[in-house]
Amino acid sequence: MNPLKAIMQQAVSGMQLESQRITVAAENISNVDTPGYRKKMLVVDPQGTSADQFAAMKQILDETPGQRDYNPSHPMADQDGYVTMSNVSLIMEMADLRGANRTYEANLNAFQQARSMYTSLLDILRR
Repeated sequence: MNPLKAIMQQAVSGMQLESQRITVAAENISNVDTPGYRKKMLVVDPQGTSADQFAAMKQILDETPGQRDYNPSHPMADQDGYVTMSNVSLIMEMADLRGANRTYEANLNAFQQARSMYTSLLDILRR
């Protein structure tokens, strides 16, 4: 297999993974104040190969209970007057979003470099 093509395929796979991480983090951030919302987490099968890595991803819900606030007038209050809030940490989600964005950009740069090298190689071969 062409090594430059393999690099580009690996970079695309990485960008797909990071795109999914960005989506999950954005959904969590948008629901940080939604009572009862459980944080979504992206799980990647570590045994998967680079070719099927995107297919080996799945979303699961964090089972950590959210903080319970006393607010008996809230429509989602239980019989004791407590509302279970979201279990999302805004700071952790923002950090994950930033990390996913940086990794996406690194994969994009690797793809662009490999494409540039491939184009240069084709130019040399045409001469």
